[in-house]
Amino acid sequence: MEIPLEEALPIAFVLIFAIVSLIYAVGRLLSPKPAKNENQDTSYACGEKATFHNLKLNISLYKYLVYFIILDSSVLLVAFASFALQVLSLPLFLTYMVILLAAILLLFDGGKD
Repeated sequence: MEIPLEEALPIAFVLIFAIVSLIYAVGRLLSPKPAKNENQDTSYACGEKATFHNLKLNISLYKYLVYFIILDSSVLLVAFASFALQVLSLPLFLTYMVILLAAILLLFDGGKD
């Protein structure tokens, strides 16, 4: 009895995810834990202890980073799905166009918060 590809892919994904999670959990439990000391928790820059209490970060471009990651990963998922199926079907094309439209609308938003 042969399992259809549409049913085998989710099963394979779940099995691979479970095995990787199990390996990660066992490795985390069995790995040696280093002893903490005061020197490891302090900041160090060029031979002297540095204080970064007044360090200000500009995160105005963080929004675009998040947009890029979300949209780029979804477009890659659609592209890989079309390569795997070896056809350009209408639903995949429409999904790609919706993602592209969302990207355009987000970029037209500009720098507004």
